Amino acid sequence: MNWRRSVLPFIIIVLSIQIKAQDNPVELGNVTITSSLLIQQQKETGRNITVIKGEQFQKLAVHSLDDLLRYLPGVEIQQRGPQGSQSDINIRGGTFQQVLVIVDGVKLNDPLTGHFSSYIPIQPGEIERVEVLKGAASAIYGSEAVGGVINIVTKTFAAAKQDQKHSFIGGVAAGEYGMFNGNAHYRYSGNQSQFSAGFISNNADGQPLRGTRSFFHLTSGGLAFSQQFKKDWRLSIRTAADSRRFNAQNYYTTFVSDTAKEEVNSWWTQLNISKKTKKGLLTADAAWKKLRDQYWFRPSSAPNDNKTNFLLTQVNYTATLSKQMSMTTGVQVQRKEISSNDRGDHQLWHGALFAILRQRLGDRWYLNESLRLDWDESYGLILVPQLNIAWSPSRWNFRASVGRSVRDADFTERYNNYNKILVSSGRIGNPDLQAEEAWNAEIGSDYILSPSLKISSTVFYRTHTGLIDWAPTPYANMPRQVNLSPAGSYALAKNVEKVKTSGLELDLVYSKKLNKRSDIFLMMGYTWLHSTNKDSIPSFYISTHANHLLNFSAVYNWQQFSVSVNGLYKNRNTQSATAIKASITPSYYVMNLKLGYRLPGKFGRIFIQADNLFNKTYSDLLGSQMPGRWLSGGFDIKL
Repeated sequence: MNWRRSVLPFIIIVLSIQIKAQDNPVELGNVTITSSLLIQQQKETGRNITVIKGEQFQKLAVHSLDDLLRYLPGVEIQQRGPQGSQSDINIRGGTFQQVLVIVDGVKLNDPLTGHFSSYIPIQPGEIERVEVLKGAASAIYGSEAVGGVINIVTKTFAAAKQDQKHSFIGGVAAGEYGMFNGNAHYRYSGNQSQFSAGFISNNADGQPLRGTRSFFHLTSGGLAFSQQFKKDWRLSIRTAADSRRFNAQNYYTTFVSDTAKEEVNSWWTQLNISKKTKKGLLTADAAWKKLRDQYWFRPSSAPNDNKTNFLLTQVNYTATLSKQMSMTTGVQVQRKEISSNDRGDHQLWHGALFAILRQRLGDRWYLNESLRLDWDESYGLILVPQLNIAWSPSRWNFRASVGRSVRDADFTERYNNYNKILVSSGRIGNPDLQAEEAWNAEIGSDYILSPSLKISSTVFYRTHTGLIDWAPTPYANMPRQVNLSPAGSYALAKNVEKVKTSGLELDLVYSKKLNKRSDIFLMMGYTWLHSTNKDSIPSFYISTHANHLLNFSAVYNWQQFSVSVNGLYKNRNTQSATAIKASITPSYYVMNLKLGYRLPGKFGRIFIQADNLFNKTYSDLLGSQMPGRWLSGGFDIKL
């Protein structure tokens, strides 16, 4: 299947419609975002930011939040398994640990590993919008915000005052290989109160693998409540549970003996208190995440049993200094803990002070200056600056950014296989790892061709020092040999000498109500990346990011009918593992299709869906075989 034949017609259709249609309620140039810790128009930030409304989730041919992210411009999702089993989030060639996930202003990343960053315990109906900030944001958020930030904004925490209203959305889908999915979300909105409750569950026996099947049972549910007190105070609370049990064959190794399964259970609790003052807004957050990960390399083997706790408290104050200037200052304290039969027991404290100054210079210039002082038990003090500037004449927006970013090693990178009696092969942690540091620079522009169509372009460059990666290392060169076999084959976590990454991003967003009976929505992005390093020992993850990535999502509604397609084309370096007959092909193209019909009364819709429509055989990560064509159907309800 030639991807150009499928993707290019969408561009032609969009541009031809644009010539004929002029009116549109969607003002793409005035999108407001909060990924800079303050409500700003996107053009004021000086950054490349993609925003998608949560309502698109049920319209698109996706099953989980990482499925949705997979088709957003510039986001590379390296999936190990389908429908949310496990995925690595990559932006601008960063490793999966270098993307930070934020839920209503609070960091979600787990201290065990970045593999769990896509486990976001928010139900589709609760999502107000998803903001993808591409590039460094460590001066605001600290560690992990190297390649970019995924900022999830929920309806309950962001809700404004409104008349009393009850709403419900839900859906059920069934399909091949024993698939049965369901989701439901109830929401109450009042003048002073907001409440929501929901769940999403994806289940299947799975397609055949080597001697097993790619089964998954993935369920997440949560409650959220927000209350306005008088005029100034607001309290918001969320609690959520997430349970995932899935086949994990060759998720982490390329051994023939790997017939793994994995179970990850987590609990997330979040509290926010805010108070409006005469000149600003004071917010305080507290969050606790508890996670247990059990991994069986073989069904009969004893599992690696990892338990983590992540505690976070932060206080921010945003003050309006003048009509042209505002400032946000804050303090943050984190504690990470692990108890593991594989990695041992460890604790780590982290603290930070930061300030963000936002200035409007005249009518068209915007300046954002950030400075963060990070302290960590493992790497001490680091000063992290960031400068963003934007100029917005007429339909154009020109922007530039330069800044530093940092990332500390997680518990897996420091202590993997460290607590076992004997390790005959595999990845070995390194407690002596230093924090990664990088300098990032980018320039770009956004052009609002009309209220319906926005085109963006960005070029960027990153110099990375001490990138943490796994590198093949002989037994004789291992820094710790006490529980290793001299005949073993090992990969050691190490600080790679230096990595340089350059790239280009082209994004297109089109949203148009064509007439009373039809509308169209399209997001499309192309990313080119080139990474180099001088280390003589090859690393695992530097070479895995896509060199060329094209991804898109499109929805067209006409009367009672709807059609949506998602697709991506990926070109990357080839890899092979002859023992398990696995390979990473130099390129692949996949597309999903969803056809829907709205029932009378506008209360529901029936649909049919085809994932991997052209039955492409592919893997994002070596050995983790992704499913072929998968057919399903179901219905959605909206009350």
